[in-house]
Amino acid sequence: MKSKRNALIGAALSAVMALGIASDAEARTKLKLSHYLPSVHGIHTDFIVPWTKQVAECSGGEVEFEVFPAGTQLGNVARQQEQVVAGVVDIAHGLHGIPRGRFPRTSLIDMPFLTDDAGAATHALWQLLPGVLAEEYKGLKVLALHAHNGGLLHTRGKKVETMEDMKGLRIRTPSPAVSDMLSFLGATPQGLPPGEVYENLQRGVLDGTVFPWDPVKSFGLNEVLSNHLDLGAYTVSFFFVMNERSYARLSPKARACIDQYSGEALVAKFDAWWDAWDKPGRDEAVAAGHVITELSDAERERWRKALQPMIDAYVQKVKNGGVANAEEIYRLMQEKIAAYKAAK
Repeated sequence: MKSKRNALIGAALSAVMALGIASDAEARTKLKLSHYLPSVHGIHTDFIVPWTKQVAECSGGEVEFEVFPAGTQLGNVARQQEQVVAGVVDIAHGLHGIPRGRFPRTSLIDMPFLTDDAGAATHALWQLLPGVLAEEYKGLKVLALHAHNGGLLHTRGKKVETMEDMKGLRIRTPSPAVSDMLSFLGATPQGLPPGEVYENLQRGVLDGTVFPWDPVKSFGLNEVLSNHLDLGAYTVSFFFVMNERSYARLSPKARACIDQYSGEALVAKFDAWWDAWDKPGRDEAVAAGHVITELSDAERERWRKALQPMIDAYVQKVKNGGVANAEEIYRLMQEKIAAYKAAK
């Protein structure tokens, strides 16, 4: 009788322990986070990995992360938006311009000579998100929007100093607005993911690319480039978003942790981050003896005036594509950028 009672007690204790283990397992949530950059890039090392650690620690281990960078099955730049909308991943960081046409409102920030300052562009995007940009993020919890510093024109072989030097060059482009800019200047834009630029430069399929300095370093492009024009004529924007269903499934504590380390607190960091990420690429080009040409003020103004018809046409094209307030969005971006710079 005693042994039977002990057996029952043992069984009951085992059941309680099993229930406790199951409850603990159920309380832990692993979130998939994807982006398209190599794991050596500052976006991965300085931004995404520390962010996941902060949120995980804040949640007391309730939330865990599995990160998929470039080179993994979920690291394709062209699929970041669709993956997070479909719930294939819970969080994604990607480019607004790839694939084309999915963020026409937000991508107005890419317009030529609107700004060459990551902080100003990032500030404008975040300020406009709750209003004129909100339409583009249905089903998504926006954790951050940001942009890089002014892009340069990098070439293999040919030195570019004037608009006329652009004619006939095959240049990799990151977004529709930059594509129109390159076409207007006589170049032939080539839409390619960043990870394919090295090979195409090496094979002579491309004559050059537009990038800020940081991907020149992280994708090893200084090995196949020789000239750099500090154009500062455009910026490109990025999203860091979470599937709304994934966010809603979390506990109030876990959601609060994500909120704490996202939004305004996160957006404010990108200005200094981009400056730091750009420096190694430029330093490497200098050490390699590359030619770095600064666009003169007079030549810059010449480019700006020459591109005004293209800017007007692009805004109209966005409007014709269904964004009735495209002109208003572009004007608001100009105002937010000007206000940011005035306050700096």
